[in-house]
Amino acid sequence: MNTVLGSKVKMEQVFIDGMRFPATRVKAGPCVVTQIKTMDTDGYWAVQLGFGEKRLKNITKPMQGHLKGASSEKKAPSFLAEVKLDSEPSYKVGDKINFSDVLSEGDTITVTGTSKGKGFAGVVKRWGFAGGPATHGQSDRQRAPGSIGQGTTPGRVLKGKHMAGRMGNETNSIKNLKVLKIDAEKGEILVLGPIPGRIGGFVIVKRTSEKKEQSQVVEAEAEVQEAVSEPVAQVEAPKEEVKAKETAAEVKEEKQNA
Repeated sequence: MNTVLGSKVKMEQVFIDGMRFPATRVKAGPCVVTQIKTMDTDGYWAVQLGFGEKRLKNITKPMQGHLKGASSEKKAPSFLAEVKLDSEPSYKVGDKINFSDVLSEGDTITVTGTSKGKGFAGVVKRWGFAGGPATHGQSDRQRAPGSIGQGTTPGRVLKGKHMAGRMGNETNSIKNLKVLKIDAEKGEILVLGPIPGRIGGFVIVKRTSEKKEQSQVVEAEAEVQEAVSEPVAQVEAPKEEVKAKETAAEVKEEKQNA
């Protein structure tokens, strides 16, 4: 398991070695296992996790049945997400997963969330268009998109043309973020840099690589040094054999002369 669910708390600043860095505080876990997907029934291995709390009476009857083994008498998870696995999981429905079981300080993570919705926006705000000139009879075209295509050929607006429309409210992922600090008492982690979404918005935190300890780095360097020195030893070995043969031939020749 390399994924945990959480919610964005707030942004703040931290000081490390006299330098100031932007950081985001995330409430991570605990997550409850709500469903296990198997190779026989679904064609792949996966675990569905639940996070947050919601009144059971505000959930539809089908969803209440789905969350029956993972909810209490009055509350149920409010946010669900699926995590694919390579092999059969050891978890069962109702098991809890803490962020300390998945993350540690120094890990590299990817955070996925829903960006803030900006509403209907024009092309200048949405796509960074320059707009038209303010003179030469075009005083009312300063934030207009301008031409949106050619004439007879192709005679239509091409798909994907940047135009005005709804901005934001999209699923975005920020990669290569670092876990600066873990607050076990509050159940929060401090992430280096900003993450998508509003305060209180749900996020998915996925560990992409673990922090290497100094001992692991030394061992890796030793393995590399050993791998580099092996060919040299293989090249030097025949030279020693040749010298031994030459010495044996000289001794034999001296005996014959004697």
